[in-house]
Amino acid sequence: MSYLPRLGLLPLLAMSVVLFTTGCPQSQDQASANTNQAGTQDQASDPAAANLAPVSDNSSAPAPAASSSQQNAAAGGSNDQGSYQTTGQTTSQTTGQATGDPGYGEQPVSYATQAPPPLPDYEQPQAPGDDYLWTPGYWAWGQMGYYWVPGAWVEAPYDGALWTPGYWGFWGGRYGFYRGYWGRHIGYYGGIDYGFGYVGFGYQGGYWGGGHFNYNRSVNNVNGGGEHYVYNRSVSGNNRGGSRVSFNGGSGGIQARARPAELAAMHEQHAAPMRAQIQNERAASTNRAQFASVNHGRPTSVAASRPLAADRSVRAPAALQSSNRAVAQQQQRQAAPQQRQMQQQQRQTATQQRQMQQQQRQAAPQQRQMQQRQTATQQRQMQQRQAAPQQRQMQQRQAAPQQRQAAPQRQAAPQRQAAPQRQAAPQQRQAAPQRQAAPQKQEERPK
Repeated sequence: MSYLPRLGLLPLLAMSVVLFTTGCPQSQDQASANTNQAGTQDQASDPAAANLAPVSDNSSAPAPAASSSQQNAAAGGSNDQGSYQTTGQTTSQTTGQATGDPGYGEQPVSYATQAPPPLPDYEQPQAPGDDYLWTPGYWAWGQMGYYWVPGAWVEAPYDGALWTPGYWGFWGGRYGFYRGYWGRHIGYYGGIDYGFGYVGFGYQGGYWGGGHFNYNRSVNNVNGGGEHYVYNRSVSGNNRGGSRVSFNGGSGGIQARARPAELAAMHEQHAAPMRAQIQNERAASTNRAQFASVNHGRPTSVAASRPLAADRSVRAPAALQSSNRAVAQQQQRQAAPQQRQMQQQQRQTATQQRQMQQQQRQAAPQQRQMQQRQTATQQRQMQQRQAAPQQRQMQQRQAAPQQRQAAPQRQAAPQRQAAPQRQAAPQQRQAAPQRQAAPQKQEERPK
């Protein structure tokens, strides 16, 4: 009987083993979900992650590569160099259409029979002001071969605008150039590391926030003054080093497929390059020094010295317009207390100014009287100074006859000569010969 309780524990142990076994996959899935969630949080910690289009969780896998039969079918595509498509025609994974095309449905604007040269190393010029975005330089194709289009700071056409660079992709035995575009999010640009925040996926050079663009100083040449909104975040993989590959696919090209966020961005509303950007490319095509056949991959002008102006006719996407309005309303609400304080300060200043004006009006009669007194005193002093020489001359003229009339009285002085005693002196001198009466010695005559 003592063994019966032990035997009764066996079913309980078996049940616990079954429950543990079924619970393990659930724990593993939960751990995987936690890992994915942590990765999302790490990505969200970078403010530049907002440059990527939001995607659903079931679209995290990359686009599959096309088969050889699909590539051969695509090779017979049109060589049309028509106008740039402002809306993406990205092939969905669920349609079964070929996705090996590096343009994912977009048509190249030009074709070349040879691969573009490597990207040159160059320094980025200083940002000219707020809300200018860096558009990296690229190789374009012309009659004389490849020529370098200088990188440039471009004024954003609207708040929230981001630039997806163009890129070269190998497809069907030739190289096609897919033009860049303006949009709300960063799309696919062939995985090319253009530098300055364009590391091949997304854009880590800055982000839009608070109605202005915030620059990452670790990859952009911006000053430390108050005319820029800046932050500092290190970017991995931004330095190209010895690898400066400028095209996607083919032999020696970047083997990077579009990610879901890039594919989602290609479905959004786009805007073609602006007039200033097209003019920048045309100017490079007429400069012989920009061609690789002349400069051997070292173009004379690697970056534009002046910023490019935006086209005011470019309209923001509808979704971005609503968000911009929300940001503007929030800024107005935040600025309302400051505006009220400014208005109150202005009213106080106006009151002080009125009081000062009233005091000035009240003090004006006294000031006028004081000024009149001072003026009268100065005039009297001036008149006195001016009249002094005339008065002296007048006094001198009046005193001159009196002086002349009084002059004979001074001639009475000869009365002093009346002293007779002094005149007795001649008598004495005349009596003096009596002293000379002394006997004179007579000379003896020789006998």
